[in-house]
Amino acid sequence: MTSPFIEFLPATKRALMHRIAVAQAEGRAPSFVAGVAREGHLAWTGSRTSVDGHGPDADTQYRIGSITKTFTAVLVMRLRDEGLLDLSDPLEKHLSGTGVADVTIAQLLGHSAGLSAEAPAPWWERTPGSQRPDLGDVLGEGSRTHPVGRRHHYSNPGYTLLGSLIEAVRGASWEDVLRREILEPLGLSRTSTQPEAPHAGGWAVHPWADVLLPEPSEDLGLMAPAGQLWSTVTDLCRFAVFLAEGDERVLRESSVREMRTPSVPLESGDWDATYGLGVQIVRKDGRTLVGHTGSLPGFVAGLWVSVDDGVTAVALANATSGPLTAAVAADLVGIVSEAEPRIPEPWKPLPEVDQELLALTGPWYWGTYSFGLRLLADRGLELLPLQGSGRGARFTAQEDGTWTGQNGYYAGETLRVVRREDGTVLHLDLGSFVFTREPYEPEGGVPGGVDPDGWRGLPQ
Repeated sequence: MTSPFIEFLPATKRALMHRIAVAQAEGRAPSFVAGVAREGHLAWTGSRTSVDGHGPDADTQYRIGSITKTFTAVLVMRLRDEGLLDLSDPLEKHLSGTGVADVTIAQLLGHSAGLSAEAPAPWWERTPGSQRPDLGDVLGEGSRTHPVGRRHHYSNPGYTLLGSLIEAVRGASWEDVLRREILEPLGLSRTSTQPEAPHAGGWAVHPWADVLLPEPSEDLGLMAPAGQLWSTVTDLCRFAVFLAEGDERVLRESSVREMRTPSVPLESGDWDATYGLGVQIVRKDGRTLVGHTGSLPGFVAGLWVSVDDGVTAVALANATSGPLTAAVAADLVGIVSEAEPRIPEPWKPLPEVDQELLALTGPWYWGTYSFGLRLLADRGLELLPLQGSGRGARFTAQEDGTWTGQNGYYAGETLRVVRREDGTVLHLDLGSFVFTREPYEPEGGVPGGVDPDGWRGLPQ
């Protein structure tokens, strides 16, 4: 449920403005614009500029670079949800002649396909896509840099392949599919493949002097699904809310949650950042952020969502380097979340209760480990360790009378009630583990049986 909009406190607004002012000044950005959404509502925007009277606003377009990849990933997930492909399918099943037939769609989404990071020279971000008319021109001869599926290695050509996959399955251009299936349903009217006024111009700032050089803005051609888009703070905040909550018109909540789940092995020593399916996942100040960063010559961008806090932030600048938009967006999330913590929804009792399910609640034992079982809405259950750490999980009810684990060790595992012939409960079976009402209950069906002499003291 989306909470009613509550305007930020003056102190919070000042802290947000101070953060972007510092970023624009220290990063020497010609302009810098940012916004924060809370509980589904755009709650604050701010900007700084080097030109008096020409400050950008939340409706000014900037190029967003690799944030485009998240849009492309959503389109692929839509194909999966419609049953037109499976993420475990090899690319060759749907797109032939690529020369990388053994990689799967999931590996391309998570950057674990072992492909090179960039297209062959010349530098693809500063040259027209017409110089790479075919996929072979994007991949090149040395496209394999790592064994398939073994490590995360960011690949722009990988997302070019996903864009071509979308076109092959849909029978329409990536741009048309994007507009029809994401931009129009979500109302992202200021997101486009080409700049539309008002938009910022891209600049390079000299590293050792306060002077500028205009950057070219090229149509990336086949590489467009990896970084072509232009967008605004307003549109990106709306898109970020979608990444947190889903939207049945585009992608259901369970599928966007799947996108936010780590899909690749972490680099050795890199325990604070990983990648899902088209989204980056980072840990900052104890907070999990999902989203994406982006850059193309003349522009840098950052978008982060804290699902737990209900806060989204976007930061955009028109400089090739300097302003750390990703760090700023993360800081904006932190400022709001710490200064004005999320107000929880009021507790409400369940509208109705199944007495048989209610009878299952309370303490259960796996061996000598104690757990509590709680009843949730929609016949869901939650298993909680009662002492120390343990394998707790939430479970969703299934039509066959079982439950499926949703998180932690038991994610995807089946919980079922095992009954005696007279219908009374014998024990709970969770992935073959037996939970009884008493520790090692003699009549509870514990595998291996229970010593008939029962519990005893240690003879002296």
